[in-house]
Amino acid sequence: MTATPNAAPVLIKRKKVVGGDGHHGGAWKVAYADFVTAMMAFFLLMWLLNATSEDARQGLAAYFSPSVPISRASGGGDGAFEGSSTFSEDSMSPDGIGAAQRDLAETNEASSDQNQEQEVAGDDKELKELDSELRGNSGESLISDSMLKHIVTRVTDKGLIIELYATDQQALFQEGTAQPTQLLRQIVGMVARVSGKVTNGIEIAGYMRSYPVVVAKAPVWELSTDRAGAVRQLLESSGIQQSRIRRVVGHADREPALPDEPMAARNNRIEITLLRKQ
Repeated sequence: MTATPNAAPVLIKRKKVVGGDGHHGGAWKVAYADFVTAMMAFFLLMWLLNATSEDARQGLAAYFSPSVPISRASGGGDGAFEGSSTFSEDSMSPDGIGAAQRDLAETNEASSDQNQEQEVAGDDKELKELDSELRGNSGESLISDSMLKHIVTRVTDKGLIIELYATDQQALFQEGTAQPTQLLRQIVGMVARVSGKVTNGIEIAGYMRSYPVVVAKAPVWELSTDRAGAVRQLLESSGIQQSRIRRVVGHADREPALPDEPMAARNNRIEITLLRKQ
């Protein structure tokens, strides 16, 4: 017969210990501390912006995003703003020239533009004075009435154009040749004296009247070029420096002065252009 033990069974109760509720933990304190620090930095920044002058803000901005080059190869800063400052009026791209070099380049460019404008104005004044002198508007004309009938002047963007043209009564060259007449020699000599007062470059262009269609070979190209060359020689012999002659061309009968009368003597002409210096 089996004996029944009198001892009661041993019960083991395991108690689960929880470290505390969520609001009793310490993780939120770290997040809160970061938030307070960020807010303190934000309000400090706002106070600095309100309490400092514009120059001080520029200096503060330059400290964090330098726009003043430390070396000649400075790009003016890097990062998200790429050399620009949130407090600067002008955005600066990181082109590697640096702020000082940029300012110097802008200053030189502005100075160059101003000097160029002054030179253009002075050049335009000189050309207009020469034009007035050739027209006889200055009170003392260098051109006789007979010569004045063969001269037309105009100031253009290219320069002062002095057009010498023939008439039905008087030619500038011997017929069919590049031999200048005495009239042309006198006119070119007068133009050389006036042109000698300036140093502008000179361009010479020859133009011809058209020949009849029945002519087997019209010598308009050769004659217009040879006549322009003959005027160049007259100018140089009258004292114009050879280095001032920039171009000598012949246009044949392609640009007549009287398009409706291509065979008119008026189309036989020479254009002497005092080129602008700029």
